Amino acid sequence: MSEVRRGRLKVYLGAAPGVGKTYRMLDEARRRARRGVDVVVGVAECHGRPHTEAMLDGLEQLPRTPCTYRGGHFTEFDVTALLARRPDVAVVDELAHTNVPGDGRHRKRWQDVEELLAAGIDVVTAVNIQHLASLNDVVEKITEVPQAETVPDEVVRRADQIELVDLPPEGLRRRMAHGNVYAPEKVDAALANYFRPGNLTALRQLALLWVADRVDEALVAYRSEHRIGGVWETRERVVVALTGGPEGDTLIRRAARIADRAAGGDLLAVHIARSDGLAAGTSHASLARQRRLVEDLGGSYHSVVGDHVASALVEFARAENATQLVLGTSRRRRLERFLTGRGTGETVVALSGDIDVHTVTHERAGRGTLLPSRRRTLSRPRRVAGPVAGLLLPVALTLLLDLDGARAHLDLTSTALLFLLAVVGVACIGGVACAVVASVTASLLLNYWFIPPIGHFTLTDPNAVIAVAVFAVVAATVAAVVDRSLRLSRRAARATAEAETMSSLAGTIVRGGATIPALLERTREAFGAEAAELVETGPAATGSFLTAVDAGPGRQLILHGRELPASERRVLAAFAAHVGAAVERARLAEAAAEVEPVRAADRMRTALLRAVGHDLRTPLAAGWAAVTSLRSADVEFSDGDRAELLATADESMAKLNRLVENLLDMARLEAGAVSLALRATALEEVLPAALDSLPPGGPAVETGDLQQVPPVLADPPLLERVLANLMGNAARHTPQGRKVAVTASALAGRVEIRVVDRGPGIAPDARDRLFEPFQRLGDTDNTTGLGLGLALSRGLTEAMAGTLTPEDTPGGGLTMVLSLPFAPAHRQTAGPA
Repeated sequence: MSEVRRGRLKVYLGAAPGVGKTYRMLDEARRRARRGVDVVVGVAECHGRPHTEAMLDGLEQLPRTPCTYRGGHFTEFDVTALLARRPDVAVVDELAHTNVPGDGRHRKRWQDVEELLAAGIDVVTAVNIQHLASLNDVVEKITEVPQAETVPDEVVRRADQIELVDLPPEGLRRRMAHGNVYAPEKVDAALANYFRPGNLTALRQLALLWVADRVDEALVAYRSEHRIGGVWETRERVVVALTGGPEGDTLIRRAARIADRAAGGDLLAVHIARSDGLAAGTSHASLARQRRLVEDLGGSYHSVVGDHVASALVEFARAENATQLVLGTSRRRRLERFLTGRGTGETVVALSGDIDVHTVTHERAGRGTLLPSRRRTLSRPRRVAGPVAGLLLPVALTLLLDLDGARAHLDLTSTALLFLLAVVGVACIGGVACAVVASVTASLLLNYWFIPPIGHFTLTDPNAVIAVAVFAVVAATVAAVVDRSLRLSRRAARATAEAETMSSLAGTIVRGGATIPALLERTREAFGAEAAELVETGPAATGSFLTAVDAGPGRQLILHGRELPASERRVLAAFAAHVGAAVERARLAEAAAEVEPVRAADRMRTALLRAVGHDLRTPLAAGWAAVTSLRSADVEFSDGDRAELLATADESMAKLNRLVENLLDMARLEAGAVSLALRATALEEVLPAALDSLPPGGPAVETGDLQQVPPVLADPPLLERVLANLMGNAARHTPQGRKVAVTASALAGRVEIRVVDRGPGIAPDARDRLFEPFQRLGDTDNTTGLGLGLALSRGLTEAMAGTLTPEDTPGGGLTMVLSLPFAPAHRQTAGPA
């Protein structure tokens, strides 16, 4: 049986509500249907907009399934029916929507879409930029409106097509003013709050940049798949090369300014962890500081292993499709540049091709060490030059010393020392093998040209033979020592490069970039591979230049690209260990997330038992004592004492009744069993009863003119309970001599009731805990009450499709804002808790 093809996902991404996502989505559905494609509209949220509703004509619509939640009746997308219908294309609107609990197959609509895709059904959907999880906090800072419904970025990022639905802020505001987005009574409030020009401009920029990143990812994948090495200047990407030297800060800031000149420009800092001697001067403390500077400027830091600095730098720039490279001018002095030839900067310029190279001057230019930093690896030119120098350098020295002037002023000892110096020079160029060739050649020339009889090989004289043999042994020994020191230096430098790379990886983990995709991308960059993937252990993978290492039980880390030498495989094994550890941490995090609800429930039960053990027992004990005293036959009570005991018993039973009612109401809210009887309710109808329920002796309550506001859609007994709880809470915090104020106003189809106290107020960071049950945050009297008042008030308010939010009272104190819809506009609806 063949495997089911996964469906294709197309997402219409909007910068803000009202830009026309649903309209464009339905327009595409109509075009596909005209071409003969089987299209079904699973759900489309038209929000009463006539132009959008007209686009549904001629399209097959799937009936929604009815469901009930906390006394309210709703309809939801029927994913089961759509799977049974199995169209070619399904239209599913509002990707970030949260399904009504209890009746849906999944909690979120994007999970329904994932199931459709897995079944082979193509899906066309829509979502706004403010619903993406990674931008949720940013949007809240801009608009000051929290977004409760989110969708993971990865869900949208995996879409086969993403189409941005864009509209200039002025055009969207005109569309709203004409009534094409919201009902007329909501337009003024929307334009003055969420849909301000600055907010819309910021949201539009967020959407454009997010889509640009997605397009950039697709471009990188296309270039990698088609092995395109040339630079495509689709986006300004600036790479700055860091050596760990003090000039790094200057280079980073200059590169950041270059990147900022183009909107959406990227800054990438790269350090080449080299295995040659040039890595010896790296300051890891400076690199760590420069990494923080790069990240503060909005860039990214990368570390790449490479023996040849210039080539590795250019290869990294090409892999990242960089348009510009920023380097520092050489720190070597003129004598160094003369002795060692072309440096890294000149080589990068020669290799860069169509990448612009900026060489930035700095205060450390030309202030390097006097001695040349000779390369420690045997490149191809050195492997050729070594044997040639071993043969020709002794011959050239012989011709120079054979001059009459030189032969007259130099004795045999000085001549031998000059030949020994030439042998050491050959050892530095080509290694010990070339030095042996040079020592044999120098010994023969020294014997023939400078030991009498000159012009003949003196092999019969024992002294001459010993002198030549000792010279050869000394030359070979010195060359071997020099070669060994170079090899040890290479090993130390290689170890330094490996430690540097692992330190960079550890820094990525510490800074929170230890997600599995981030580690795989970090691995790909570090080893210059085309791709890195984590696979389950199974049949051996095949491919050109493929490297696989174990990454934990049942997993392998695979690199595609160049073939790695054994020395780099050791570092790759360490990377694989980190990736395996990240997988294990993710598994443990999932297990901990599953345990957290159980722990929260256990904490709730503990708090409930503690509260019940004290707060229910206190009024029960007082009432019991009063009744017991009245029944006693040993004491004769006066009429006044009897009345006082009866009042105590009555007050205790009333307090106990309120506590039990709060507990039962909270339990019904949690279970979704609150039944609502919503009707038009005037505030003057419920406020007197709420005032009568307040305990005596508290601060006075001052009410404004509540008859000027229209009736609200509410359940009168529940609204009375909410107002009584809010006023009782305000009374507990209001100092003696001050009053609790209750005011009301109407705005954009809703009535806002404000209960104002003049107490100490609540810190902004503590307001999230204000509505948690079984706590008494900031109460002046923490000895009574279950701490359910505000939690119960918010739950009952949300059950009536309202909101309850705290605000600062001007001049000090806390204001609780209760918002409920007008009765005429919401007569037939009720919102879920």
